[in-house]
Amino acid sequence: MHRKPVASSSVAAVGYDPDRLILEVEFHHGGVYQYLDIPKRVYWQFMSAPSLGAFLNQEIKGRYRVLGVE
Repeated sequence: MHRKPVASSSVAAVGYDPDRLILEVEFHHGGVYQYLDIPKRVYWQFMSAPSLGAFLNQEIKGRYRVLGVE
């Protein structure tokens, strides 16, 4: 999945597959995670949030299944 760099202190890049509803997040520390069954509206809310890290922690982590990729 292609990831685009983002301006965030914790998140380095983000990718999204709208057909499979997978959000892929690469962190500055080097980890890459895929969050599964992410609706498009949640992806757009995430990308427009003032803080990607805070949105991820409050709205995505613990609510959606996750896979470690790298």
